[in-house]
Amino acid sequence: MSYYTSISGLKNAQTDLNVISHNIANAETNGFKKSRVEFADIVAGSSFTNPKQQQGIGSAVDSITQNFSIGPVEQTGSALDVAITGDGFFEIKSPGGETMFTRNGSFAVDEQGYINDGTGNRLQAFAGTATTGTPADVKIPATKGTATFTGVTISPKGVINASYSDGSNDTVGTVALATFIAPTGLKQVGSSNWTQTGLSGPPTFGAPDTAGNGALLSGSIEHSNVDVAEELVNLITAQRYFQANAKAIDTATQISQTIIGLRT
Repeated sequence: MSYYTSISGLKNAQTDLNVISHNIANAETNGFKKSRVEFADIVAGSSFTNPKQQQGIGSAVDSITQNFSIGPVEQTGSALDVAITGDGFFEIKSPGGETMFTRNGSFAVDEQGYINDGTGNRLQAFAGTATTGTPADVKIPATKGTATFTGVTISPKGVINASYSDGSNDTVGTVALATFIAPTGLKQVGSSNWTQTGLSGPPTFGAPDTAGNGALLSGSIEHSNVDVAEELVNLITAQRYFQANAKAIDTATQISQTIIGLRT
């Protein structure tokens, strides 16, 4: 029995090492959120088992929980680098129509005038200065009469203003932020993007700096919330956890061989 108990510990330690390694590997990934492994003990017995003599039979991974605390914010000076200073996610849509959510606010304008994340996923916003409704793609007209597009700004409340060569400005939309009743239930899909699940619940949309949503900070980007020093300590702890279980298996083997030798 002790073999299987310690083997469960080895497997769990390997999972812990994998998660910690993933965190460290993404320490410089914009908008990345670290995770941690939660363990649970396993106990088996019947109603006739004496609780004073009941033994545990190992441990299992209970969950891998994401931590959505805000990461450090760096000023970049780029108008389309946008950080959320509180709760909320940007909504983006892939060219195939898949809806995703992200904290990585590194955006750019493509050749068609759409604001996207650099990989073709388009930022979603309310029409004009509206703060409710159905978010849609943000498209900036290349011209306004005879004037040509010269730049774009995003206010703390998410208002997107396009500037033109004649000095005029047009509001092309208001950034829509999504919040979830249980963000830890979101599914990671890579590139600091998430999709909703039954565990996260559906998104609630609102404008930045309203109804509990964070304001936007243009010209800044949110980095990963991974603390490398903390992860290195966790890595040492997980390594010792692995070694202790391996030692328990080795000890159990030696005891078994000794017992077999006594019987023979």
